[in-house]
Amino acid sequence: MNKKFKFGRFFVYLFLIVASFLAIFPFYWMFVMATRPSAAYNSIPPTITPGDKLVENFQAVLEKIPFFGAMFNTLIVCLVVTLVVLLISSLAGFAFAKFRFPGKNIFFISILLTMVIPPQLGLIPQYFLVAKFGLLDTLFGAMIIFFLNPLGIFLMRQYIAQSIPDELIEAAKLDGCSNFRIFRSIVLPIILPAFATLGIIVFTATWGEFLWQFTVLRDPDMYTIQVALSSMNTTSNVDFGMLLSGVFWATIPLVIVFLMFNKLFISSITEGSVK
Repeated sequence: MNKKFKFGRFFVYLFLIVASFLAIFPFYWMFVMATRPSAAYNSIPPTITPGDKLVENFQAVLEKIPFFGAMFNTLIVCLVVTLVVLLISSLAGFAFAKFRFPGKNIFFISILLTMVIPPQLGLIPQYFLVAKFGLLDTLFGAMIIFFLNPLGIFLMRQYIAQSIPDELIEAAKLDGCSNFRIFRSIVLPIILPAFATLGIIVFTATWGEFLWQFTVLRDPDMYTIQVALSSMNTTSNVDFGMLLSGVFWATIPLVIVFLMFNKLFISSITEGSVK
């Protein structure tokens, strides 16, 4: 029995190693191409070892686009959107999980139904609304449509409903705590793992957002990193070394954010599996 158990564990570890390699390899290949000239992109056999063009390719990126300015704009957009989504989602999730009010289930189902609507369908009316309020070519116009996140509300509602007993809320009310005091002193410390999970999801999704930002941003000084990188891609001549160098350095902040909050992210997953 022990041999069978060890044999099964070996295949589990082997599967995890292979899966990890497949997940990491695209990032490694992107790094390799960022250190090579453009011709290496189509070389046969493929190049899998780093070259010596990392600094040169990145200098070409800096000459082509305002890279650091675009990175700063993207960081501002992502941080604001993430903080607003966390605030709205946690408050709404708390209300849906612990409060009783008329139409509660209808409101909650209506919010969930918006998740099945493709965001491209709302592109034109959203554009006209943003243009009417004079928010074109502004970072606020690039982030405002992402403040309400149905997935975030759903995740927070489920986490709060399972993690915080009703008796704890009732006890706090008997002690004279207001609803906001209960949220700040009781709910917020308990849902920090869920905060980390949702924060990583929202930050990553906002960092990779392109269509809406490309639609509302025309001033190069307002470009986010995705829009700035797309401006380097021309139909006449594509420098893959330069392009992938920009993509590589634009991905580094996402890795840093995940490494900073991965413990809370894993904690939220393990707590959910135990419950």
